Amino acid sequence: MKRPVTGKDLMKVNMGPHHPSMHGVLRLIVTLDGEDVVDCEPILGYLHRGMEKIAENRAIIQYLPYVTRWDYLATMFTEAITVNGPEQLGNIQVPKRASYIRVIMLELSRIASHLLWLGPFMADIGAQTPFFYIFREREFVYDLFEAATGMRMMHNFFRIGGIAADLPYGWIDKCLDFCDYFLTEVVEYQKLITRNPIFLERVEGVGIIGGEEAINWGLSGPMLRASGIPWDLRKVDRYESYDEFEWEIQWQKQGDSLARYLVRLSEMTESIKIIQQALEGLPGGPYENFEIRGFVRQRNPEWNDFEYRYKKRGLLKKSIHRTNTRTNKKICDFPLYILLLLLQRNL
Repeated sequence: MKRPVTGKDLMKVNMGPHHPSMHGVLRLIVTLDGEDVVDCEPILGYLHRGMEKIAENRAIIQYLPYVTRWDYLATMFTEAITVNGPEQLGNIQVPKRASYIRVIMLELSRIASHLLWLGPFMADIGAQTPFFYIFREREFVYDLFEAATGMRMMHNFFRIGGIAADLPYGWIDKCLDFCDYFLTEVVEYQKLITRNPIFLERVEGVGIIGGEEAINWGLSGPMLRASGIPWDLRKVDRYESYDEFEWEIQWQKQGDSLARYLVRLSEMTESIKIIQQALEGLPGGPYENFEIRGFVRQRNPEWNDFEYRYKKRGLLKKSIHRTNTRTNKKICDFPLYILLLLLQRNL
């Protein structure tokens, strides 16, 4: 990206890959005209660890612990796209209860990620207090994750055809309490941040990205929606059970830093709305498609009831096929392309 040059003496400055003002390992070669940035060349790849190559000789169940480390801010999304692809290829049905629990976990991940965006964003413009507030709220989300999955981060919770375990006793009430609490905190954020004249002066009209530019640059997620494009994969692709809940796409027209802040803040409120609906309407039934795992439903004469008993290892065979699975990740549309010449993996 370039802007017109006004002076003759340009200076190139190297920023990163480790720099106090950068959140993550990214290198920027910045060209300065005085104190104005006229050109910027981003250099990526410092976190490349060959995840694609590792996947070539792993079964899906073996590869899931790797994908949870793609993005530690919201690991549920990377797990979701990894299992959604084989489910679409194999026409594997996900039990309704498992789909609802997946939605709950995805929205909790969205909230946790948006909060960790908000804290450093406010610190960068000179407001340190919200940086500590967001970690207080994130700890509550991590408590819920730990109770349900056993891990505060890197959950390894999603499975092909469902999830790894059902929700523990008391988890639903604890999550509903968090929803009520968090809505009051969002109101506090609005009083502390949104209506602050100093904050508005520093973000309003800054970093404007128009809708056409956003599309041409391949932006997605809140970045795209803040530029006047109401595009949300939860509405477009209708994955999981999102079409069964009432919620609205949050978007803004201005395309500046304020618009991107407002989109994320509103999305957290919508996430709470979705979570509450999913918890209140959570259906019964199994949390995983046991038949695809090689289990069969049989009647137990001792209990006079049905149970799932192990029969054989399931084998999924698919001919040459390509699928594109994606989720509306908290910062972007996250695509996963799977090309299977012959998938013979024990599920």
